[in-house]
Amino acid sequence: MKAESLRIDGDRLVARLAELAAIGATDEGGCCRLALTDEDRAGRDLVCRWMRELGLEVRVDPIGNLFGCRAGTEDTAPVMTGSHIDTVRTGGRYDGCLGVLAGIEVVRTLDAAGLRTRRPLVVGVFTNEEGARFAPDMLGSLVYVGGLPLEEAYARTGIDGKRLGDELLRIGYRGDAPMPLYRPHAHVELHIEQGPVLDAEGITIGAVENLQGISWQEVSIAGESNHAGTTPMRLRHDAGYCAAAIGAFLRSLARELGGSQVCTMGAMTLHPNLINVIASRANVTVDLRNTDEAALQEAERRLAAFLCSLARDEGVTIETRRLARFEPVSFDAGVAALITRVAARLGHTCRPMTSGAGHDAQMLARLCPTAMVFVPSVKGISHNPAEHTAPEHLAAGADVLLHTLVELAA
Repeated sequence: MKAESLRIDGDRLVARLAELAAIGATDEGGCCRLALTDEDRAGRDLVCRWMRELGLEVRVDPIGNLFGCRAGTEDTAPVMTGSHIDTVRTGGRYDGCLGVLAGIEVVRTLDAAGLRTRRPLVVGVFTNEEGARFAPDMLGSLVYVGGLPLEEAYARTGIDGKRLGDELLRIGYRGDAPMPLYRPHAHVELHIEQGPVLDAEGITIGAVENLQGISWQEVSIAGESNHAGTTPMRLRHDAGYCAAAIGAFLRSLARELGGSQVCTMGAMTLHPNLINVIASRANVTVDLRNTDEAALQEAERRLAAFLCSLARDEGVTIETRRLARFEPVSFDAGVAALITRVAARLGHTCRPMTSGAGHDAQMLARLCPTAMVFVPSVKGISHNPAEHTAPEHLAAGADVLLHTLVELAA
């Protein structure tokens, strides 16, 4: 069989996605498989079994990234694909998992056709991409490329108070492979868009050319607890009000800066969290993103100035802690152009894209030419049990991935 006629088995891909989604399935129809939990271990075990069934050499590195390698006709730098299988608490079945399982389907398709690439092909599964349990996000791939020392990563404490290094040992995925195990010739990640553009425009494939910078902070506010009925408004030091003011400021900041700037206050806790007591403490998270580094720095500067004035005006103490900070990433123009050509050759509509979400590919871009393939997310919904991508779009993205990898590995 000629490589040009190859197509992945879309029905099998959908079935495998459903089987993986059953691990950590929620009552709402979504998936909760936080990094390094028992559910994550079960998902990893399943993926490793599928890899070994195809004869892939499976290895795990010290941060828990796992890799399945299909040998090439030459022992040279491999072409890598893959993503992650950990989810947020309210996740769907496609985020991350599509990129991993499509990579496995690429190998299965090549095996069935009896075709061997010159370069090896590697399917990777990276640890804690979501950052939903341990900060920062993309932690496994960040450690892989040397952006975070291993021991520092081990010391990270999760939202449940557990240490990352301890949890890796507990689930049996603290491996001993060298790191980085591979320095790829190129890396391509298939992912759902997680935004509305492709779905709204009726386009099947996104060739991702760049990715937004990300700034995560935790903001802690210390005020004074007091009676909600007897304390005049002018005498309050209300941490709850300050938390709300930060949320309102972020919305106005995004509108004022415009462009690609987005701002989110995603989590908030109050103490003592009682209806008739002024909050003495509040903790909120702030997520700032922009495709332009200078604009992202301006957003950070304005937020810092606002927090200073808020603390002064309300008589509270405000402290911040950086959780993650990544500059915007430009992917390899040649790989992105190849994705565009492959999509056209296969008869799919395609457009250039910017990713608003963070992905492991942005870390791999530090090591090798990298780009991403996007497929539509219905109504742009993700990190939600209602997350959905049509089966024909899943198959189209996997086919584009297949032919892109084959050309890069030729």
